[in-house]
Amino acid sequence: MSSKVYFGSARQSRLDAKETLPAKLDLIMEQLHIRDRVKDEMVVIKMHTGNNIGYSTVHPVFVRKVVQAVKDGGGRPFVADVNWDTQDAENRGYTREVLGCPVYPAAGPRDNYYYTHQRAYKNIKEWKVAGMIEDATFMINLSHVKGHPSCGFGAAFKNLALGCMIGETRSQIHDTNHYDPYWFPEKCPDPKVVKDIIASCPFGALVEDKQNPGNIHIHFEQCNQCGRCLKVAPEGSLKIDAINFHSFQEACAVSTAVSLSTFAPGKVTHLSLATILTPVCDCFGFTGMPILPDLGVFGSDDIVALDQAILDMVGTKSLIVENVPTSLEIRPGPWHPFQVLHGPLKDPYKVVEYGEGLGLGSRHYELIDVLPVEEFSRGAVTYISAK
Repeated sequence: MSSKVYFGSARQSRLDAKETLPAKLDLIMEQLHIRDRVKDEMVVIKMHTGNNIGYSTVHPVFVRKVVQAVKDGGGRPFVADVNWDTQDAENRGYTREVLGCPVYPAAGPRDNYYYTHQRAYKNIKEWKVAGMIEDATFMINLSHVKGHPSCGFGAAFKNLALGCMIGETRSQIHDTNHYDPYWFPEKCPDPKVVKDIIASCPFGALVEDKQNPGNIHIHFEQCNQCGRCLKVAPEGSLKIDAINFHSFQEACAVSTAVSLSTFAPGKVTHLSLATILTPVCDCFGFTGMPILPDLGVFGSDDIVALDQAILDMVGTKSLIVENVPTSLEIRPGPWHPFQVLHGPLKDPYKVVEYGEGLGLGSRHYELIDVLPVEEFSRGAVTYISAK
């Protein structure tokens, strides 16, 4: 059974405010019946407020529209994100005055207000959901689409998987990459060869293990699976294996499932803005140049279908090569653009595959354009009067 995904294109037919993305967001919220669903609900708008000098997070104009829709429907909205991002959110325009609702650290200012859920996955036994997330009775997952060095891309899943958990759990999610062994020191006893292996990586992905000197530790975020290290390492001493990369994706799906389980059926919806698609996550604290064309705005009650539809549309585009940082290495191949950027083993589709397997939604979807772009013959541009 397919799910409905509503879409508003970044393209316009006319130079008219009604055809811009904020207006299309309104149309999507109407299709999702948000105003009809939030009466008397305490609504958390989970978004990433970014940090430092980043400006690619969801623009306050869009957030304000979501807040107003909740208020129109009789809900009580607030924005929530991790404490170290919300502490200076006003620097990026996220204030009560601008948005029309408060901005709260999801687990409190000291990141110590949470609820514990038991669920075993590799190195993780407990998942600590931020208290302000679990206390809410309705959630709007408002995400920004971008690349990500751990998993290829981030959107609706990643916004919840990391942003709804306290820092301890977020760290454990990242550590899942290291759960399955990839370094076998008994097959490389020569310290000089170990140093040569580390030196072979031009991206600094290989370092000496701080906890086990003389061994190798991989920073999977920096690794694009080029294989240079494998040409130096003795056979069997080092593995660049899909399981280490995919573990992060599966952990994100499990984390999302835990957070969503704290809401009653029908009490969550998802909105994603696919503009300024930068190479890496907004948590880096800066905004790189967009490496893919703007797509538009998406919305669905099905998180799996939403991220699937976004990935499918991104897959029809090509990287804007001149905007890719020179420190990254583009690896052309029959892959998704995010894999071309971050490496073939960082398959962005894995999270929706795992999410569907956990019963969070369907990868089959019907894409509904809320305002299709019309074709017009050229005409004069009508300017706004200066009076």
